[in-house]
Amino acid sequence: MQVAFTTEELLSLLKPREVRGLTTKTISGIAGLAEAKPGDLSFLGNPKYKAEVTSSKASVLLLPLNYEGLPGTDQVYYLVDNPSVALAKLCSKIEQNLWPKPAPGIHPTAWISPEATVSKLATIGAQCVVEAGVVIGDYTHLHGQVFVGRGSCIGAHCWLMPGVVISADCVLKDRVRLQPGAIIGSDGFGYEFVGGKHVKIPQVGNVTLENDVEIGANSTVDRARFSGTVIGEGTKIDNLVQIGHNVTIGKHCIICSHCGISGSTTLEDYVVLAGQVGVGGHLTVGKAAKVGAQAGVNESVPAGTMVRGMPAQPYMTEQRLEILRRKLPELFKRVQKLEEQT
Repeated sequence: MQVAFTTEELLSLLKPREVRGLTTKTISGIAGLAEAKPGDLSFLGNPKYKAEVTSSKASVLLLPLNYEGLPGTDQVYYLVDNPSVALAKLCSKIEQNLWPKPAPGIHPTAWISPEATVSKLATIGAQCVVEAGVVIGDYTHLHGQVFVGRGSCIGAHCWLMPGVVISADCVLKDRVRLQPGAIIGSDGFGYEFVGGKHVKIPQVGNVTLENDVEIGANSTVDRARFSGTVIGEGTKIDNLVQIGHNVTIGKHCIICSHCGISGSTTLEDYVVLAGQVGVGGHLTVGKAAKVGAQAGVNESVPAGTMVRGMPAQPYMTEQRLEILRRKLPELFKRVQKLEEQT
């Protein structure tokens, strides 16, 4: 990662509400508060690290508006509404160099069906395959070795990283971003036990990703048995997540790594699943519900609630049970002593 920002460039990009101090350093790196050295930029994104600000060697620090300290020699504080968001603006600028937008066109090693429709403003990278009936919109970028199956439709300004697979008849709306190895439209996991063996149920539905959906590396979204699997607008899915067939996920949900959602389950808008959550099939997780890490959801979750544990239950109930479980060894010892005395 190559970084080179003058303080003038940082001021123009970040537009801090207040500036304290001065530095002559050109910013050449980004680091945590404790690890930063002169020439680095750092930020206070979590209040628990506030004590590390005064000892940080960073030349530029992004701090919240209520921070009261003063910078050291050759150091500047930029006070902003949200230090994490301000850093994201800077990283977005860096990302443009990390993943530069390629010029429109089709790489000579790509195979495009004559029956596909590809915008002249799109980019098709090396060794991509685009099958018959596919439509690809303006300013969409397919990096190397992307496969797009028959009849799929990809909107404008999408970004498909290397090794992405879009199976037949899937729909990606605008500004969808898929990380390396994401699989959209793999067969749903459906079988009937007939005559002493598991007989596969054909999965003839599709997958639709609405506007601004992002899906992480090596995550899979299964095609529906019928109708569609749908991921709602603005939903963000982490790496190594499994979405089963006929699942419906609402708008602006967050699904963290290693989650698994079984078939025909619905997540309403603004749901958050922490890491390694498992959700059973044919359930509903209500609007704005939050599910704690490693929870096992085997009943529907009411809107606006927080649950955790295995099986998942109200957050504070599980907290109390966790405290009691820690006391069990001592309790058994006490019971044993009482039994010996009788």
